[in-house]
Amino acid sequence: MSNIKLFESKKIRSQWNEVEQKWYFSVVDVIEVLTESDKPRDYWYRLKKREKDNGIELSTFCRQLKLLSSDGKQYLTDCANVEGLLRIIQSIPSPKAEPFKLWLARVGYERLEEIENPELAAKRMREIYKAKGYSDEWVEKRVRGIAVRDELTNEWKNRGIKENIEFAILTSEISKATFGLTPKEYKELKGLKKKNENLRDHMTDLELIFTMLGEASTTEIAKKKNAQGFEENKTTAKKGGKVAGDARKALELETGNNVVTNENYLSQPEEQKRKKLKGKK
Repeated sequence: MSNIKLFESKKIRSQWNEVEQKWYFSVVDVIEVLTESDKPRDYWYRLKKREKDNGIELSTFCRQLKLLSSDGKQYLTDCANVEGLLRIIQSIPSPKAEPFKLWLARVGYERLEEIENPELAAKRMREIYKAKGYSDEWVEKRVRGIAVRDELTNEWKNRGIKENIEFAILTSEISKATFGLTPKEYKELKGLKKKNENLRDHMTDLELIFTMLGEASTTEIAKKKNAQGFEENKTTAKKGGKVAGDARKALELETGNNVVTNENYLSQPEEQKRKKLKGKK
């Protein structure tokens, strides 16, 4: 299940509450798509102040949840469920308000469908990537990579790894051993300057494959060694990454081509680039 929802191609961070069986959405993300404000946090602050002066405390419709930020870390963020958002939206003049209300209803219904049939979640993820201009071949690898990543992070959680900084460090170790670059360095190579630009969404097929190999290898080694705690799993991450790194170097030696590239899909969708490459062959 993705914790990023799209409304008119705009990302809205979300979190599913299993107890309440409800979605909670980032209020500042909603404000950004409704107002197109460059500073949605400032808008939210002013909105709360204005409504409080009118005797309405909008914060009562929210709760603070830890959501992933663009810097890869999790922060407490004002979130509201559908009912709370509908009340907040009443205070925001926007021509997108009504379409957004319909979107909220659809998202809630889709989640209930996904609980009954988990395959729908993967199907919808594919549809989102296709709508953004990715080919079927790339999408299949990206979706599979997400599943591999989820298996690894679940394994880390069970082995005492903290989700924020320790996840990031271990991921960096795998990346360095696989590609010779940390994720930060990799983003710089690809010209990804914005914090919300996902590195893996700009990887080629081979880059995705070796990313999966590094993470899948780390998972298997962690299970075999029964790695516990941060230091043991750090060693395991290096070993898993080395498996993928050695395979990458062997392929590069055979083909004479580098797996690591500065390729990105900022100005041209992946599917268009793929068709151009096929046309040159």
